[in-house]
Amino acid sequence: MTFTALRSGGAKLYAKMGPSWLAGAIAAGPATMASLLTAGTSFGFALLWVVVLSAILGTFAQYLAMRLGLRTETGLVAAVERHLGGGWAWLLVADAVLAAGLAQLVIMKGVADISATITGIDARIWGVAWALVLAFGLAGGGYRVAELGAKLLVSAVVCAFIASLFVVPIDPSAAIAGLVPMMPAGLSGALVVAGILGGAVHITLITMHSYTMRARGWTRDDTDIATTDIVASMFVAFGIYSLAIFLVAASVLHGAVSPEGLTHVSASQALGPLVGANAKWLFLLGLWGAAVSTLGGNTVVPPFLLADKLGWGTTVEDSRYRLLLAGFALVSAVGPFVGGSFFPLLVLVLAFGLVGTPFAIAIVLALLNDRRVVGETPAPWTNLGGVVLICITVLTAGSFVRGHLSTPGEPLSAFVLVFAAVLGTATLVVLGLAVRTALREETPRAATQ
Repeated sequence: MTFTALRSGGAKLYAKMGPSWLAGAIAAGPATMASLLTAGTSFGFALLWVVVLSAILGTFAQYLAMRLGLRTETGLVAAVERHLGGGWAWLLVADAVLAAGLAQLVIMKGVADISATITGIDARIWGVAWALVLAFGLAGGGYRVAELGAKLLVSAVVCAFIASLFVVPIDPSAAIAGLVPMMPAGLSGALVVAGILGGAVHITLITMHSYTMRARGWTRDDTDIATTDIVASMFVAFGIYSLAIFLVAASVLHGAVSPEGLTHVSASQALGPLVGANAKWLFLLGLWGAAVSTLGGNTVVPPFLLADKLGWGTTVEDSRYRLLLAGFALVSAVGPFVGGSFFPLLVLVLAFGLVGTPFAIAIVLALLNDRRVVGETPAPWTNLGGVVLICITVLTAGSFVRGHLSTPGEPLSAFVLVFAAVLGTATLVVLGLAVRTALREETPRAATQ
């Protein structure tokens, strides 16, 4: 086969893929970048194992969501309402909308701040401008505009950070030592670990997958291309993105920039001796591209879920969905008015989203193991992987939640604790229902043998 034929085949495959790239655009965003930069700056190579694990777990979480979406050929919220009840559907919607909404405000703050740094125009003006671009672009073009933008921006950002590895000296022995699992002491370490995992295994990524596949018109017959789509976007593109950023941060920023003083400007300035006077602008453009791609992908999630719960269409052909999409985009203009540095805020919202993620995974597993929903139960290794995924996310999110137990009177800590208690209880109940369903189905089968 000639190089031209290979290139043509690769281009055709790239064009066929899409739904998981929108999830990858959210995962490979400024929040994940902030977590990775904070991890490398604070702990050197010690958390490399978390970076590798995040790509693996993120890929598997999307695989579970893909299996359920293709077998039900409906939206996740509609499937939950039909088979578990309206109350569970509303709880899933509230969980996802809250996580995506908080992330939207902080991501918009980041996009506006970076735009202000590059242009000198006030960030609040940029917030309004970007909100209008989102509202008109997504409400007018719908899913295809978001998908195309995600694929182009994620590909460009991944290439940019791969290039950085060629000019950054990496200590191989220190990097290999970082593959040995360890958890840094204190709330800051738990927050960073939760932030890294939360970037790859997040409720918004899991809940949106059935809707993006429906927008593409994929059915059960498209399982092979859907699997390839996930591996290419989450494991390959997102994995390389995460590794490149982390290795650069651990090699260059660790010891050169304090974790407390880490900002998009200080991070870019630390790269100056390596890549020259244009380091700041190269870094800011990479961060800007990641932020814009995430902003577009994240904007479509709450409208997908709310429209599905209300029985509306989930494409711009339904004017009600279009209004939801435009409204959520416009509300994000509030982001630049949020106080604080957006790097720490990004890590916090990822960790917060991780708290609500085990519930979404439990919902997916419960439906996948109900023959009335999918007609066939998954292979044992799939269920084992799902249980491991829940355990890891619970343990990681639990470390973050435990850090707030010492300050239950503070509004943020109280909110995190209540949120964790509600979603933790709901996760246990859903898993209990799944086990009961499995036993009920196994009993008649055993009686006939």
